[in-house]
Amino acid sequence: MKKILIFGGINSGKSAFAEKKILEISNKKPYYIATYLEEFCDNEMKEKIKNHKLKREGNFINLEEPYDVNRRVKEGESYLVDCLSMLIFNNLDNQERLFEQLELLSSKDSDIVFVLNDVSSGVLPADYESRTFVKLSGLVAQMVADFCDEVYEVKFGLVRQWK
Repeated sequence: MKKILIFGGINSGKSAFAEKKILEISNKKPYYIATYLEEFCDNEMKEKIKNHKLKREGNFINLEEPYDVNRRVKEGESYLVDCLSMLIFNNLDNQERLFEQLELLSSKDSDIVFVLNDVSSGVLPADYESRTFVKLSGLVAQMVADFCDEVYEVKFGLVRQWK
C-alpha cells in the first residue's frame, strides 16, 4: 500500500493532482476525507465546499473528519486526506494527538494520499498562534514526507516529484 504527500500553495492544483493519484492507485472507490471545519465558512467557502462535494460525488465516498483522521482509516482501503493543513489547525491545542494519529496512519496498511498547503516560504508571522501553525506545518511536512513513498510539489498546476 502506498503513502503519498502532495504539497503546494493555495489554488496550485494540488487537490486535482491528489484526486488523480488516489484514483490511479486504488483498486476500488476511494474515500475522500475532508478536514475543513464548516464553522469557519463564509458564503464563498460554503459555495466552494458544495462544488467540491458535487465534483467528487461519483468518484469518491465522502467523509468529514476535522480532528482525528486515523479513526476513519481502515486497513485495505484507499484515502485522500484533504487537507493536512486544516487538520493541523484543528489540532493546535492538542499537538500530541496530531502526531500520534500521524504515527498510526504511517503504519496503516492502506493507500493514503495527503494534501498539505506549503506555508514555509513566507515571513515568520508576528502572532504566536500563526507562528505555532507555521512551525507545526513544517514539522508535520517533514514527518509525513519521511514515511511517504512518494512526495510531489504542485505549483501553477505543474508537478515536480521530490521523492
